[in-house]
Amino acid sequence: MPTLPFSESESHQHRQAAESFGSDAELYDRARPRYPDAMVEAIIAASPGPDLLDVGMGTGISARPFQAAGCKVLGVDVDPRMAAFARHSGLDAEVATFEAWDPAGRTFDAVTAGQTWHWIDPVAGAAKAAEVLRPGGRLAVFWNVFRPSPEIAKTFSEVHRRVMPDSQRNPWAKPAIEGYSVLFTNAADGIRQTSAFGDPQRWQFNWERPYLRDEWLDQLRTGGDASQIPPTTLEELLEGIGAAIDALGGTFTMHYTAVVVTAARAHTHQPGAAVRPLRAGQRPAY
Repeated sequence: MPTLPFSESESHQHRQAAESFGSDAELYDRARPRYPDAMVEAIIAASPGPDLLDVGMGTGISARPFQAAGCKVLGVDVDPRMAAFARHSGLDAEVATFEAWDPAGRTFDAVTAGQTWHWIDPVAGAAKAAEVLRPGGRLAVFWNVFRPSPEIAKTFSEVHRRVMPDSQRNPWAKPAIEGYSVLFTNAADGIRQTSAFGDPQRWQFNWERPYLRDEWLDQLRTGGDASQIPPTTLEELLEGIGAAIDALGGTFTMHYTAVVVTAARAHTHQPGAAVRPLRAGQRPAY
């Protein structure tokens, strides 16, 4: 599902939802959407070197394309099951919450987070990233946002409304970018409050992927809000969406926008030095 089961502005306070993903790490890794090559290339090109820390690595979906492009990647994830899966696929992964993770003096050229930064306190997370980034290093946090065709959005919305008529959160009733915009704003505000980065930028990369019926249903099962829906209701919802896809010929194309919120570490900062959020009314000094 393309939305969170609670207020986007408070998502980092509901980390238990993120910690549920490891219950079926294989399904998660197989079903979750990847990221466009153009996005990976842009982040690498804007970073001063190849040493990369991936926050909320999960099974390694966001890390593997950077590793394949020549980066040396270390991951941090709160779920030991996800970290174990990532290690099995050839990645280095450590288990911890990012805010409490001990870098042990290590520093990096880039800190990335794919579809996970909303589970992290945006100010504490940006401050921790600043501590481990080398001067000029880049923080780049990114999300895939669904952009269904009007026909698909209407069809899926009708199924959701029929199965869950009392739900206040129909994920297909309005463009997903509207819900995600809160996440982008929170990430940018957190970066600004550290006073350790240049002004954050937002990059966008459009891409698409065709789905077979069962591929899409597997993807929906891995969403953060799927675990919050009663199992019988979830199965009814998936059955209805599956029938709708069958009516379309058993396949459809989902359009995506990969959105990156990114900023470069100020050159005046010493790696490993503590970074404190700004006090109310205090202006950042870049």
